[in-house]
Amino acid sequence: MSLEIVQEANWELYNKQKAAEAILYEKEKEAQAQKATTEAAFYALQQLADGELYAKQKEVAGLVALGRAQGIYICTLLDALGGNYNALRDYLMINGGMFQEIAKINGEAVRGLQHKISIWTNGGGGEGGDGGAMKAVAVVYRMLPPLFKTIHEQTGMLPLAWVGALLDSNNVN
Repeated sequence: MSLEIVQEANWELYNKQKAAEAILYEKEKEAQAQKATTEAAFYALQQLADGELYAKQKEVAGLVALGRAQGIYICTLLDALGGNYNALRDYLMINGGMFQEIAKINGEAVRGLQHKISIWTNGGGGEGGDGGAMKAVAVVYRMLPPLFKTIHEQTGMLPLAWVGALLDSNNVN
């Protein structure tokens, strides 16, 4: 009976060992598959990174070539203009449409403003005769209230308090 028990125990051990080997074999195959998947993903990422690096290198090479070409262009223009930097600058600004862009920006800036023309006179007299210098100062002084009024109407800004109160130009003598 003890031989049967030993044989039965050996048989159970053998079956458990074979089951463990099957599980081990399955786990090894899963690990190999996971390793292959990981390596494939790594290879794909590496290829993507290499592609991005190549694209960046080509982009940099293109920028370098463009910079060299622009340098040659500038040098050629400068030579054609006799080394006159100011003429080169003006040419590049005109050729690049800078003045048109400035005009466009200025046009946009004044759009919507309430245009007003103010005419100031000195009262019809010349500066000769009595108090010529003082008369000129008086003309400038009389011109300030309508100037401040116009600025206020156009921009909404008031003069500083120390400059004086905003006066109606009709009240100034």
